[in-house]
Order: sequence, then structure tokens, then C-alpha cells
Amino acid sequence: MQDANPESPLEAVAAKIARAAKIAQREGNDIELIAVSKTRTPDEIAPLLRAGHRLFGENRVQEAAAKWPELKAAYPDTTLHLIGQLQSNKAADAVQIFDCIHSVDRISLIKALGKAMRQAGKNLPCFLQVNIGAEEQKGGCTIDDIAKLLEAANSRDISIIGLMCLPPAGVEPAPYFALLAELAARHGLENLSMGMSGDFETAIMLGATHIRVGTALFGPRKD
Repeated sequence: MQDANPESPLEAVAAKIARAAKIAQREGNDIELIAVSKTRTPDEIAPLLRAGHRLFGENRVQEAAAKWPELKAAYPDTTLHLIGQLQSNKAADAVQIFDCIHSVDRISLIKALGKAMRQAGKNLPCFLQVNIGAEEQKGGCTIDDIAKLLEAANSRDISIIGLMCLPPAGVEPAPYFALLAELAARHGLENLSMGMSGDFETAIMLGATHIRVGTALFGPRKD
């Protein structure tokens, strides 16, 4: 006989977060679940909003601009994070649409964001994205550039609240998560944006404060 009240994907992820946090002797409420809604339609996003979830992540400025104004009008307490690469010429648009940016990784972008935030009268919290596996095809700053970028952001009143990474695919992510946590501690940063659908429990046990979960909440992407 089928369960009359099957666990929703959101409930399943929340249970895994709580379990991983307990093992790590952390409070589950301290971990922010970013529902990665890139490529998802408003109809796909709406069930999570109706269930009370209010934190979402998008990869592209243009896509977010097309679908989120209407959703935010219906759910004004929603928070939207940019988790994908950001071109400097899109900085002003990003500052208008998003509440947090996870992909700050170069001086030119810091300059563009500083100007955009001043003009908009906003101060969005940001993460530095670190190319933790030194992969040529990925965005993110080098480990050696973290201090220089933090100094540049500070000089432009940009609040860098933590570090973000995408470990190399197909390998054990734990050493990369541990390295990011060590780097954040070294630079006095409290937040770690790391961990996705397949590895967020490991990330939580190694200190993640923000996890970016897509397929575990929405199912496989159609693209």
C-alpha cells in the first residue's frame, strides 16, 4: 500500500540537511538551502514557493529578469541569489535583480559592482568564487588572489561575506570543501557556499553555510 503522504523533495532535502548537521554537531537552521531554479519555469518553481521556501538561485541575469519579477511580486519576501558567472557589463542589472552574488572573481567585476551598487544605493552581500581545483574552463579566482580581491572589494565598500567553490567533477569533493573552509578561516570569512545535490551532506559536515541544490528539489533538468 502506497504512503498516503509521501515525503516531498523539499522535505527530503530538509531531513538530509538536519541529519548531516547533527552528525557535524551543528544547528540545521544555520544552513541556508538555495533552491537552484535555473532553467525551471515559474510553474515548476511555484510549488516550492507555496510550500514556504523563499531562497532561490539563478545562473543568468537575463533568465532571472524574465521570470522572477512576477514571482517576487506574488511572494515579496523571496530572496534571490546569483550563483552563475557574471559579466561586468551585466553588473548593474544584477544589482537590481538579485539580493546576493556568489560569483565575484576578478578586479574588473568588483569595480563594476561597486559602481552599480553606489548608483543603486544598495550594498549586496557577495561571495568570492574560488577556482578551488585550478581548472582552466571554470570561473573563480586563484587561491593566491583571494587577499588582493578582498582588499579591492573593501576599498569599494562591497561586503564579501564568504567564499564559494565548485569542486572538480567526478572526484571526491571533501578535500576541496575542506580547503575552502581553511581559506575562509584564514581570511576571517564566516560563510561557505559549497555543496550541490550530490554532495551537500559532505559540504555541511565540512562547514557549508549555503548549499546550492537543484535536481534534488526539482528533478533532472530537461536541457
